[in-house]
Amino acid sequence: MAEKRGSSITKIAFLCLFITTTMTFVLSSRGRPGLFDHKTMPAEKLLTVFNNGDSQTSNQSNAESSNGSNRAIVANSEKQRVEGGFQVSCNGNLKEPLKIFLYDLDPEFHFGLLDWKPQGNSVWPDTRTKIPSYPGGLNSQHSIEYWLTLDLLASEFSENPSSREAIRVKNSSEADLIFVPFFSSLSYNRYSKLSPHQKKSKNWELQEKLVKFLMGQKEWKISGGRNHVVLAHHPNSMLNARMQLWPAIFILSDFGRYPTNIANLDKDVIAPYKHVIKSYVNDSSDFDSRKTLLYFQGAIYRKDGGFARQELYYLLKDEKDVHFSFGSVQRNGIRQASQGMHSSKFCLNIAGDTPSSNRLFDAIASHCVPVIISDEIELPYEDILDYTEFCIFIRTSDAVKKGLLINRIRSITKDKWTQMWEKLKQVEPLFEFQYPSKEGDAVQMIWQSLSHKVSSVKMKINKSKRYSRFVPRKRRGLRTRTK
Repeated sequence: MAEKRGSSITKIAFLCLFITTTMTFVLSSRGRPGLFDHKTMPAEKLLTVFNNGDSQTSNQSNAESSNGSNRAIVANSEKQRVEGGFQVSCNGNLKEPLKIFLYDLDPEFHFGLLDWKPQGNSVWPDTRTKIPSYPGGLNSQHSIEYWLTLDLLASEFSENPSSREAIRVKNSSEADLIFVPFFSSLSYNRYSKLSPHQKKSKNWELQEKLVKFLMGQKEWKISGGRNHVVLAHHPNSMLNARMQLWPAIFILSDFGRYPTNIANLDKDVIAPYKHVIKSYVNDSSDFDSRKTLLYFQGAIYRKDGGFARQELYYLLKDEKDVHFSFGSVQRNGIRQASQGMHSSKFCLNIAGDTPSSNRLFDAIASHCVPVIISDEIELPYEDILDYTEFCIFIRTSDAVKKGLLINRIRSITKDKWTQMWEKLKQVEPLFEFQYPSKEGDAVQMIWQSLSHKVSSVKMKINKSKRYSRFVPRKRRGLRTRTK
């Protein structure tokens, strides 16, 4: 009996020793090559590698960086293909255009202001045939409402919607944003003055009618107006309606005449002016051929923040290579400004009645390095564009110190100026308005800026619904029994 018990204990001991020895051997051999055929092991995860546009596969463990450390090489996310009418990145994510619902407002709010007459039942011109023209001169600098509306109308006939930043949808429930097509800047320019028999200007009346219309729409009631896009690019446009439409996304030139609770960068979009001078096509100039060092032509005596213009005029008027004079659009003023900016190295952009002006965008179109003296200015697309690469910024308090501005400009070397000049030519298309719109132009960039607001807008709308659907029941009075 004792022998049997001893025999079984010995067998168990040998079995344990065998298992321990085997496990030790297996574990120690994992780091030694050649002992196992790794082809029989489970396949490692494969990664797609893009090299100069050609794809190949690579084992994750063998993907090495140039310094020899193991690092996975991921697919270039900017490589895209078109699938089902939308842009598809290589990681499979769809890039859908911004979906915009366009109110079918009466033509008196938009193209009717251009003396266009509707034909048939449509309130819109047929963008495939002839479109109403927009007035030139200074009227055109605030014409963004015209270009954005045309682009939305044209999106219905686009063969490739994936190439667009925004498309029109007919169902408001499918839209990311609601577009209000009131040509407010044109309305102000043309109809803000009272006629002798009028108590209210036509511009004022249109704003009142617009507010009444919007407040009655289910789209406004559902969102509280937060997802509506209202254009007020001219600083004086929408003066009467802005206090009632403040929850909407405003497209503005600056915030100079708005209190911060009505307009701010958190909810609104800054859009560029349309430049009024001629673009410098095929610019072959250089530092030496642009004989004027510093250029300014415009109104010198301004109110509000424009006091610096007068101060700078007296500081710079006797500098031999500086052009600083009064000018206007009249008497070939635009042609003279085009010639002057095209032949200047630097162009002054000084605050006037408001922080911004089209002079900045005239300078960009001229490839004349802008010198910005406007402390409260806000700039288009600044979340993706570094203006210091092609602009000089000087605080107003510094600029009006004797000798500071001119010495700062003279200290900029030829090489530095050339770098900024080259950058101006690169960014110039971002500020061009045109029809049909092209990828990367001002119209598409404004849609892109609006798309950045969508997630915040949706969050605000969703939060506003938290308690809106709860209507407490009226409790009937409880009768108490008396004993």
